[in-house]
Amino acid sequence: MDEAGRERREEPRREPAGAAEGRVADGVPVGRAGASARLSGRAVGAGLLERLDPGMHRRVKGLRLVTAFGLAAMMGRMPELTSALGTGPALSVLAGGFALWASVSVARASRRDSSRDLAALCLAATLGAVSFILLASRLGGAGTVGGELVLVSGAFATGYLRRFGVTGAGIGSQIYIGQLLAYGAGLGLGDLRTVAVAGAIATIAAVVPRVLSGPAEHPAASPTLGPVRVAGLRRTRPELAMGVQAAAAALAVVGLNRWIGLQQSDWAITACTYVIAGSAAGTVERVRQRMIGTAIGVPIGLACLPLAVHAPLLLWGAAALAMVIYAMALPERYDVACGAFAFTLVVTLAASGEQSVGFLAARIWETALGGAVGLVAALLLLPLRSAQREGLPPGGG
Repeated sequence: MDEAGRERREEPRREPAGAAEGRVADGVPVGRAGASARLSGRAVGAGLLERLDPGMHRRVKGLRLVTAFGLAAMMGRMPELTSALGTGPALSVLAGGFALWASVSVARASRRDSSRDLAALCLAATLGAVSFILLASRLGGAGTVGGELVLVSGAFATGYLRRFGVTGAGIGSQIYIGQLLAYGAGLGLGDLRTVAVAGAIATIAAVVPRVLSGPAEHPAASPTLGPVRVAGLRRTRPELAMGVQAAAAALAVVGLNRWIGLQQSDWAITACTYVIAGSAAGTVERVRQRMIGTAIGVPIGLACLPLAVHAPLLLWGAAALAMVIYAMALPERYDVACGAFAFTLVVTLAASGEQSVGFLAARIWETALGGAVGLVAALLLLPLRSAQREGLPPGGG
């Protein structure tokens, strides 16, 4: 047989055009149509991820803040420190909280500036915890209404210090965080050394990951307070009004707690503090987003409660992933960020031994209560209006 005949016999059989596209295997389309479907699905997922986190920089920040928290929490459990200070888990809780929220608040591009701000933010949290201990000791102690009243001052700082830019806003938030952690841990005058050591640990744990992340992390554009003024008070600074609104809302929650008895009043105080925005409309939107996010995140966390007994390590891993999502979503999707953090809070409490569904579910309605109180304060007390809409210059001077 000649070579031409052999080649014709060995030539593979060609399928008609379009046959590959219509073929299925085990019910799954293959060929061009199946590949196109898979590629389109991947493209949609990649597009959503890119819109949420352009350039992967926020994912790097999420990994950094999880690392900072883990380092601080582990260092706070060193037997040499806990035995020398005579403290239980308080050192680890304080150090981890200081480092975590300092890492969230920092917004600098260079490692040097970020390290400086991280040190300042950890110091602010330390001073916040110290202020709580000193003030609460004169007002009846951490477990009394006096302890809750100290949180009112932190709520004011969270709003007012925004006048000093993004770093000032972070310092105000850290003062409140320090007070909140000290309140939750029930600290007293004998714990001042513990707070100081926690601040030092948090600074190291927050700075080291930021130095290592280097140019891989670019902070999101910092939100600025638009041209607003206080209705009827043209010379009052908007940031002062925000501080007063947050403090008044926190004080109202303290009063409600004494009247009806809240399960975890600090959750409501925190909600009303952080929903205050640079305008009444902005506060309405933040309340809506925080309620939606919490109402979704808490039930998902409750559904994972069985893992607290059978696979606690898996639960901690899910919490770490949720905090990465929190960092990715926070600049533009406050609802997603609130849902991620609500999930993290529920599962970490469960992994730490808190198994009461009623207690964990209280996060939903106490967040709703705090958000509603904050909204009322923003609408009725020194409300902020758009200066451009009313044809007036911004307030303050």
